Amino acid sequence: MSLMESVRVALGALSANKLRTVLTMLGMIIGVCAVISLMSIGQGAQAQVTNQIRGMGTNLLFVRPGATQTSGVRTAQGSAATLTADDADAIAREIPLVAAAAPEQTNGGQIIANGVNTNSRVVGTTPDYPGVRNFNVASGEFISQQHMTGRSTVVVLGANVSKTLFGEDDPVGQSVRISFNNRAASTFRVIGLMEAKGGTNMGNQDDQVFVPITTMQARLMASRNARGAVNVSVVNVQVADEKRMQEAVAAVGELLRERHKVVEDDFSIQSQEDFLATFSQITQTFTILLGSIAGISLVVGGIGIMNIMLVSVTERTREIGIRKAVGARRKDILSQFLVESVMVSVLGGAIGVAIGWGISKLIAGMPMPGSTGAGQALQTVVTPESVFLAFGVSAAVGIFFGIYPASRAARLHPIQALRYE
Repeated sequence: MSLMESVRVALGALSANKLRTVLTMLGMIIGVCAVISLMSIGQGAQAQVTNQIRGMGTNLLFVRPGATQTSGVRTAQGSAATLTADDADAIAREIPLVAAAAPEQTNGGQIIANGVNTNSRVVGTTPDYPGVRNFNVASGEFISQQHMTGRSTVVVLGANVSKTLFGEDDPVGQSVRISFNNRAASTFRVIGLMEAKGGTNMGNQDDQVFVPITTMQARLMASRNARGAVNVSVVNVQVADEKRMQEAVAAVGELLRERHKVVEDDFSIQSQEDFLATFSQITQTFTILLGSIAGISLVVGGIGIMNIMLVSVTERTREIGIRKAVGARRKDILSQFLVESVMVSVLGGAIGVAIGWGISKLIAGMPMPGSTGAGQALQTVVTPESVFLAFGVSAAVGIFFGIYPASRAARLHPIQALRYE
């Protein structure tokens, strides 16, 4: 019997019991739909994390203070007061591979305006920050060198902070008060509003405000090391050539060891690619987990196919006997029932792919639970790989779980089959 003849016979047998066929296919439909939709969520999360990390800037290195050790107990990374604004200037000035460097001094503060207050991350930084971190001003201007020199009481608001304090109004020209640790608040003039950037796994970039780092050190908070230099929380370093990131890491490390006169590093350097690799590994694991959970329903659907095919073999025992009596070979019977099993799984898989794709499109853009601000919508990505994987697995399940019923049908003795009632 040719393949086309087997397909024609299989279609006839499946259409003879439409409701049973549909219910059998339902297991595969649900399984493939779950695989497609859940993997699209995992892959969407991976793409979202990648875009957000890339959106922080290009070719970035993050230089942070090291850890302290007291009585044999080592504290968390970044707790040591070892990194200064002068270090940032030296990195930008003395290393040719570095395009720019922007130090940060950060602390949580309370921002007050119009009788409304909000807790926000206050970042003291320099005019190089927007270029290094790829974070542009939507209205007004960013901190200038003149503001740095004059230690001006000016502030640039993040999108969420502005919306909380001023609603949809342009905050440029307005005044806000900033307070740290319940100290008396200082009045700042708003000179700019940052574009909506959205959240990352390291925090929402719209929930922060920016002031000149000199102003922060002079008026808001000042932490100094043993040599009297002002500490910073992190130095953002933009490398001129992405292909020479490792050279830049080595050069920055050598310069800081020389400046700090230490043998063991009292700082840490992480590249943007380090963050990307870490988060990509996490999201890939998450995607595999979701796909594996959904794949269980494919196995359940396959067991359903095998169950129904065994019932079909029992019901059609006399038919099998007649076919063998008129010359059907064992492999003809085997292929007939195997084709039926595969057709059920493949048709169910195709319908499941379509429904899963539709669900992924439907939930794309939905706000994530508990999220606020831009960039917090659910993102889904349906890749050809996930479609081929789900479809291929459904076909493999049909073959695997169809082999035993087909073999059982092919092994029937024609005389015994004809006598079956």
